[in-house]
Amino acid sequence: MTNKFKVGDRVQFVAGNKHRLGVIVSEKNKNSYIVEDDHDTYIIHKNRVAPAPALVVAPHRVASVIKLELQKRLNRENALIVLLEYFYDACAEHGEDSFEKGSVNRWICDNFTQFISAVLYGYTVEKEPLYYVRLPHFGYVTNRMDYTLSQSKTDAIALTESRIKAIDERYWQFAVPVEEVGGYE
Repeated sequence: MTNKFKVGDRVQFVAGNKHRLGVIVSEKNKNSYIVEDDHDTYIIHKNRVAPAPALVVAPHRVASVIKLELQKRLNRENALIVLLEYFYDACAEHGEDSFEKGSVNRWICDNFTQFISAVLYGYTVEKEPLYYVRLPHFGYVTNRMDYTLSQSKTDAIALTESRIKAIDERYWQFAVPVEEVGGYE
């Protein structure tokens, strides 16, 4: 029995004696799919296509590092080599405690196999939680460029933790998760 895949599904297959990941582009006929990977297009028999592994969910900062390196390199394998060299150089230069300081290094250290999988096979970006900043007696930080205040939650802007701290570190103590704010004004 063969799996029935749809256009756009991520799949794995073997072509040219190499394991590959790609996306179903179309059905060529009742027995074959047209599949694209990063470099080429293939016609693969339906019996030779399997579901692709689930994508790693990477934090925003880790995803940015991976994306930047993938844009610079010819292929994913080269990007992985460069990223691993950088990772180990940072460790050797700054010692093991550097992992504690850098959120990217800490995540790589704690999720090493997922990191390799993310570089080689793809990833999705973890959604960062959003917060409103509600200053007592003043109101919410609004979406205006000067971060003015408003008593109305409808004018408030949802921000990530890093953005709130970039505006003013002291605002973080007044952050309220967007879900918790709910219906009160």
